[in-house]
Amino acid sequence: MERFDIAVIGGGPAGAAVAIRAARAGARVVVVEKGPHGRDKICGDGLTPRAVAALNELEIPLDDAHRIAGLRMIAGKQVRELPWPDTGRFPNHGAVWPRRRLDAALIGTAVDAGADVRFETTGDPIIDDRTGRVTGIRTAAGPIEADLVVAATGAPGAVARALGAERDPNEPFGLAIRAYVESPRHADEHLEACLTIRDGRGTWVPGYGWMFPCGDGTVNIGVGALSTMKGFKSLNLNHLLDSYRGLVADSWDIGPNLDRPRAWRLPMSAVQRHGPGWVAIGDAAGLVNPMNGEGIDYGLESGMLAADLFLADPATAPRRYDEQIGERFDGFLRTGRRFAFLIGHPGLMRTGLRFAVGTHRIADITLQVMGNLVDSQTPGAAGMTMRVADRTLAAADPLLRKTRAKA
Repeated sequence: MERFDIAVIGGGPAGAAVAIRAARAGARVVVVEKGPHGRDKICGDGLTPRAVAALNELEIPLDDAHRIAGLRMIAGKQVRELPWPDTGRFPNHGAVWPRRRLDAALIGTAVDAGADVRFETTGDPIIDDRTGRVTGIRTAAGPIEADLVVAATGAPGAVARALGAERDPNEPFGLAIRAYVESPRHADEHLEACLTIRDGRGTWVPGYGWMFPCGDGTVNIGVGALSTMKGFKSLNLNHLLDSYRGLVADSWDIGPNLDRPRAWRLPMSAVQRHGPGWVAIGDAAGLVNPMNGEGIDYGLESGMLAADLFLADPATAPRRYDEQIGERFDGFLRTGRRFAFLIGHPGLMRTGLRFAVGTHRIADITLQVMGNLVDSQTPGAAGMTMRVADRTLAAADPLLRKTRAKA
């Protein structure tokens, strides 16, 4: 039987981050990725300043990415164009980097660091029936023994079910769809997010539409919606995208779709994210901001943290990983999920969005929330606002769940 220190299931940004960090420190790492080499991943392609900071820490050159200076937020007739803040913790710029190229850069770096990367290979956890401990993974070529198994599989599936890391059915999730279009504004230096979108029947949708310029002649156009809206089960994402496309067609002078619009699910919770011999990271751990659907930065950070803790003490790594992820992100993500219940009600959503961009000061806080720049360590008004919101919405949580809109 083959043996490694760490076996990673999934070769996206989170899985690659584990492999890079651990392999550079001398650990024996294997990564199994079900897709082929150079595979694409459906995504909005936007990188927050937080994600750029993580890529810098991993020493990934961003020469191939399009630099982004800030965010343009649109709510009805109100438009706020704000630069990414200079927080001291993160750089004052983001990027747009199509996932085919981003993922290739990351997994290539993992290979250069010494990780054994196997494409078109699936892996299932091997669980000891007596102890419940995960001892490795099972592949078509045979079993692999590992001291730590890392689930980096994105949206929960068979691996998550085997580990008990499924999405919490009582929490919201998201759906999104994107396509690529040509536009003369492909080198725009701002991400654009329209916070007030409607479906084909004129129903307000809790979510947003985006135009993310790629700098290569194309723009990533897409829409995302939260499961907390009334009528979510009957929501047609293609129609929603068509409706949003009509809003931006003239201002962006967009051409026809260059590819077929593709949709994906955004997990925003996990029943558990660790156990004996395993951890879940990134999307597989529910580390997705409910207020923007972004999770690449959390995936990179959680991957590096899992590797660092394993290198420090393999025996305690899973427990310490869960504790530290919880301390860093749980308050913010919990508030985001409760906010998702709130904006599932159209009246509350319209009022909230007008407030979110109503003044420059409030819009700046909204910018930091939309940019994943807020966590337990955030100082200033944005951090204080989220901590107060966490406490306030905690008291209202039973009412929010009881009065949630019917999907």
